Amino acid sequence: MAGEPISKERGIDIDQRHVDEVLSTTRAVRRRLDLERPVDNQLLLDCIDLAEQAPTGGNLGSRRWIIVRDQAVKDQLGQLYAQTALPFMSAAAERLRGTGHPQEQVMASAEYLAQHLAEVPAIVIPTIIGRHDGNGRPGLFDSVIQAAWSFCLALRARGLGTTWVTAVLEDEARVKEILGIPAHMTEIVLFPVAWTKGTEFRRARRHPARAITYFDRFGTTSERGPSATLRFADGPGVIVEIDIHAAPAVVWRLVSDPMVATAFSDESTGAEWQGDDRGVGAVFIGYNFHKAVGEWALPCFVDACDEPTAFGWRTSDRDNPGARWRFDLEPAAGRTRLRFSYVIGPGPSGTSMAIANHPGKEDRVLRRRLNEVQANMQRTVAGIKQLAEAQR
Repeated sequence: MAGEPISKERGIDIDQRHVDEVLSTTRAVRRRLDLERPVDNQLLLDCIDLAEQAPTGGNLGSRRWIIVRDQAVKDQLGQLYAQTALPFMSAAAERLRGTGHPQEQVMASAEYLAQHLAEVPAIVIPTIIGRHDGNGRPGLFDSVIQAAWSFCLALRARGLGTTWVTAVLEDEARVKEILGIPAHMTEIVLFPVAWTKGTEFRRARRHPARAITYFDRFGTTSERGPSATLRFADGPGVIVEIDIHAAPAVVWRLVSDPMVATAFSDESTGAEWQGDDRGVGAVFIGYNFHKAVGEWALPCFVDACDEPTAFGWRTSDRDNPGARWRFDLEPAAGRTRLRFSYVIGPGPSGTSMAIANHPGKEDRVLRRRLNEVQANMQRTVAGIKQLAEAQR
């Protein structure tokens, strides 16, 4: 675990490693909930005390918590959950079983919880005074969501686990009837709470911060730094994303064909493979015949080819590329999220030449280039989306 205890010179004496461990390993726990081991009320109250330290709008104490122990009440909530969610979850779990799909384990564990909700030692439901007006703006929920998550973290630090359940709350009238919740209150989430079977939980697979964090403008990335202004040496780049209602295999066939992947750009009119190889190490030539931007032809070297999740290439030089391009595909509930990324350098290119020819204007040259590329990339993913969805 990264990090050392924070220095007292900085005004706080907290072991950062322990904090990071809780933050990075608080997982949604379903099948590893111990349904047999009792959970003491005081433990739950201690966690609620900690959760109540979370910020709240206007510093008003508007959160109210319900701890459900009565088996008859748990049975009613379990029955309601089974009615509202179990048919869908069971069907999804059966459809994905044995496929290796990223959601296979998630749906199997969700099905398990829907079958066993009434058996957990305790159910905790945070509510808040007030009703959301549906205007789409923050207001009500931003005074309770952070407290609910703090409750999850406090549980994890004590060896307890839970998961975020909302499907059971869809029948609001029935939930209010079962729990006696007044009409002017809003129930936010249901937490099934139990000791966990084992305390070791791994970090989840997530995008690294630099892949999802943009600097100064949406979509602008930086491999290093960034500096106060855009610098070639920092490896500036751009990411665009789009959700496509088609299977990853369909999208993959399009993005792994450079002729298709470059067809929608204003700069490039296409590409041609060199030889029969199509995997990592393969070469294709990207070309452009637009007089306005100058004619060019660049060798491109495939450096990622992982069907059906990633396809990428480097331009000009295999070891010192002028730019790096990559498509990443993520399956998501019947659709595919397509990420298209671009990084300038580290090798020479038309952009580095323009910087050299315009001393003192590096930031302006890079910004102009990123804006041009981002617009072309947006056209590309939109075109791929249109083609893929037409093939469904």
